[in-house]
Amino acid sequence: MVAAATAALVGRQRDIEVVAAALAAGRSVLLEGPPGTGKTTLLRALATGAGVGLVLVEGNAELSPGRLVGHHDPSRLLSEGYRDETFVAGPLLEAMTAGSLLYVEELNRVPEETLNVLLGVLSERRAQVPRFGEVVAAPTFRLVAAMNPFDAVGTGRITPALYDRTCRVAVGYQSEQEERAIVARVDTGASDLIDVAVRAVRTTRHHPDLRTGSSVRGAIDIVAVAGALRAIRPDGRDVGLDAALTALSGRVTVREGSARSVEEVIAEIWESVSAAPPEDDQPGKATGPAHRLLPEGDRTATGRHL
Repeated sequence: MVAAATAALVGRQRDIEVVAAALAAGRSVLLEGPPGTGKTTLLRALATGAGVGLVLVEGNAELSPGRLVGHHDPSRLLSEGYRDETFVAGPLLEAMTAGSLLYVEELNRVPEETLNVLLGVLSERRAQVPRFGEVVAAPTFRLVAAMNPFDAVGTGRITPALYDRTCRVAVGYQSEQEERAIVARVDTGASDLIDVAVRAVRTTRHHPDLRTGSSVRGAIDIVAVAGALRAIRPDGRDVGLDAALTALSGRVTVREGSARSVEEVIAEIWESVSAAPPEDDQPGKATGPAHRLLPEGDRTATGRHL
């Protein structure tokens, strides 16, 4: 199980080992961290390595108990009534009966009444379904839930009862070196921009004008778009900058009260990191705010022709 996940991810060895150990010990797991940190890839690899299925559920405000557990088919109820054959199992019962991992994304966007259903299953490893009966979980069934930090838009607090029934693993951003390796795995032709794309993305996570930054997916898209732009613009005009604007403007969020647009912030970041040498690579450390990377009055358009 660990070997399969190690082959699928760059770095993350500690996270792989502790999540695998928790699952092997029969525990359910809560992965807490920002989007784009490889949580789904980690779980898919662990499930494959363990030889069990993975049932994926998107957590949102529309995930009702009926959608999670299942329901009787309304069209068949009229002619057949309440029978086992008319019941359509939801992802929870599907995972319980098959002994799969139930992976609930963005758990802290799920309504409270739906979370209460999960609490009951975690406590008893069984579910009582009205007009259907009791469903007992197979031995290999586990719940793995992922959640964004509480202050992310649209998120709520998780009840202490849920924390008490799970093992929590904090998943942060990877080191700069590891993020460069991730981008290099999917490089589509602008490999010379990998370093600057990664530094730009890491800068967005701590920029004073941005409320939320980008995951490494932003760097992947910068390199991909830049490679395609070079085929359209043989002179290389503004390839890097336009690729950064395209890849990042929808991923980052400007802080309330900021007088600058998202395009202005991204342009400053791109020009700054294009002109600055790489900082010391430390795990989890992002490049500092863009306005500190160049001396005052030296904010030239150095990176505009990358």
